[in-house]
Amino acid sequence: MADREHIQLAHGGGGQLMGELIEQVILPALSCAEGPALSCAEGPALSCAEGPAPGGQQPGRLTDAAVLAAGGGRIAFTTDSYVVKPLEFPGGDIGKLAICGTVNDLAVAGAQPIAISMGLVIPEGMEIALLRRLLASAGLAARQAGVAVVTGDTKVIERGSLDALVINTCGIGRLSERAKLGFDCLQAGDRVLLSGPLGEHGLAVMSLREHLGFSAELKSDCAAIHCMAGELVEELGPQVRFMRDPTRGGLAATLVSIAESAGRSIEIDESAIPVNRTALAAAEMLGLDLLTVANEGKLVAVVAAEAAEQARAILARHEIARRAAVIGTIGQETAPPLVEMVTSIGGRRIVQMPYGEELPRIC
Repeated sequence: MADREHIQLAHGGGGQLMGELIEQVILPALSCAEGPALSCAEGPALSCAEGPAPGGQQPGRLTDAAVLAAGGGRIAFTTDSYVVKPLEFPGGDIGKLAICGTVNDLAVAGAQPIAISMGLVIPEGMEIALLRRLLASAGLAARQAGVAVVTGDTKVIERGSLDALVINTCGIGRLSERAKLGFDCLQAGDRVLLSGPLGEHGLAVMSLREHLGFSAELKSDCAAIHCMAGELVEELGPQVRFMRDPTRGGLAATLVSIAESAGRSIEIDESAIPVNRTALAAAEMLGLDLLTVANEGKLVAVVAAEAAEQARAILARHEIARRAAVIGTIGQETAPPLVEMVTSIGGRRIVQMPYGEELPRIC
């Protein structure tokens, strides 16, 4: 029987238990009658209108960044913490991951990043050479993304209290005037796009951790996606209904969250989903469902049906999205909303929200 009285690893995995923790513990403590304690008058960007309905929104409708009114415009604000183990992995490291992850949370809100803060919690005894290497990687990723790390904090924890470096970031971005994103914007017939193959990040980290021998071929997809997300918004405007990067919980958690928050069914086509054969082999070896494995450089976008092919072409301009594909369709409002996958052999399968995180400490 599951222990409901103590925090478990699965509470941080982006699945069902994490949703319960947010809904039952975190939000009640930080919210008031006027809405979340840490928002401003406009509140989180949870609909295609200017803000949430009075009284706040359901926790499942929370997005990757809050949208706040500032100086007559709108900014996106996000925060995240990174605890990946090992600190360096094929295709990236915790420094690069912290920058790209923060940039991506702003990007899927329809914002271009302006500035990032970085807090370091360092274990006593960590090699300074390793710390230099990780911070150099973070600096390079920030310069490549065109964003500055403008402030930060450093703490050192006594030996034995922390087994590895922890990085916390906050990010601010300027919201595009053409961004009209939200669960309430979804319409029946809208198309779901995925920018590339699934699971490369989570499986690259796990293959190295478990010495599976895939590391030479399988690399993390860790990358900033703000350029392609920004082009989608600028060129298609309100035809882009919603965006999210499928990190913890993978594509499965992302689609189930969209379905539940919008109250609409979603149908996806297994044969249309781009797959990295090495990642698929690693997932099968580990007994994992590729749909639930985390990604760090992928984009899920919901766009109007008539704009689907143009959206795919916009994504495919970018090297990291050469295999972008239309993988599904938004359905009618239903209760309860379901995500169904038409399998490659013609059957149908219900895609469920993961319970927790099958691969802990991968982001």
